[in-house]
This record gives sequence, structure tokens and C-alpha cells, in this order.
Amino acid sequence: MKTLILGGVRSGKSRHAEELASAAGGAVTVIATARALDEEMVRRIETHRLHRPAHWAVIEEPLALGAALRAADGAGRVLVVDCLTLWLTQLLDLPDEELSAQTTALLDTLATLRAEVILIGNETGLGIMPLGELTRRYGDLAGRLHQDLARRADRVILMVAGLPLLLKGSA
Repeated sequence: MKTLILGGVRSGKSRHAEELASAAGGAVTVIATARALDEEMVRRIETHRLHRPAHWAVIEEPLALGAALRAADGAGRVLVVDCLTLWLTQLLDLPDEELSAQTTALLDTLATLRAEVILIGNETGLGIMPLGELTRRYGDLAGRLHQDLARRADRVILMVAGLPLLLKGSA
């Protein structure tokens, strides 16, 4: 089962992913893509750590997400990626060829995984069009990534105000 959970900031995406992962019953590995580059992000990461069960494994990988998924894969396992949009933001610092190679590696890897996978991403495309070239590029890349992942996912959930809205698949 491949699940994509999208929603705005503080919409309940991570909490819902944790509930799905717990209910799946397998050994859970969280692949955390954030980098603690400032004090506010350090606090956010710590909040996520405190909410996760202590026995869950955590892999911190800000760039090579496809490789991290392959390394953690296994039958009966549950892999939670938190979060796609932070990962994509960090890829913007790479040359275009490397950014493309990393996103292709993620998309290609998904089809090969035996584990249940829960992917979390911020739905940033619901607001106004950003003014700067970099933010417009990011919005375009995130939109395409989410569409590509949604096509490959068995289930797609949109989180709004802590409520999961099923867009694709079954609960």
C-alpha cells in the first residue's frame, strides 16, 4: 500500500500518518527529510520526535530519498516519509540534472518497494501565485511531484483542519 497525505501546514498530516503507521502493525521507520538549520526548525523536529513512539526507527536523509527508502525496505515494514516538500526545497540547491535524478529515483523506487509507504507533503498550490522566480519554480515542481506520486499511490488523503478527506483509494 502506498499512501500520499497532502495538506496545509499544521493540518494534521504527520499525526494522521502516525496513526496509519501504527495501525498497519509492522515495524515502522520514519525517513525524516528536514535539516535543523535554525532554532525554530530544531523545535519543530523535537516536537515530531516527542510525538513518535520511541521504538520507531528514524533515518535522517535530506537528499537521497529513493536510496533511503530502498535501504529501509522490507516485507511487513512501514516506511513514513516526512516530508516531501522539505526534501524538494533542499533539492532546489542542486543542479537541475541532480534534482531531476533524485525525483526520478524516488518515483522509480516506489514501484519496487515491498513495505507499506506513507508519504507526507505540504499542499502549497492552493494559495496565490508567488511573485519570485524561485518560489514559482518550487510551486511548479511540488505540483508535478504530487501529481506523479498521486498517480502511483493506492490511496491519497487531503488533510484539512485535522480531518482526513479520502481523494483516492479506500480507507
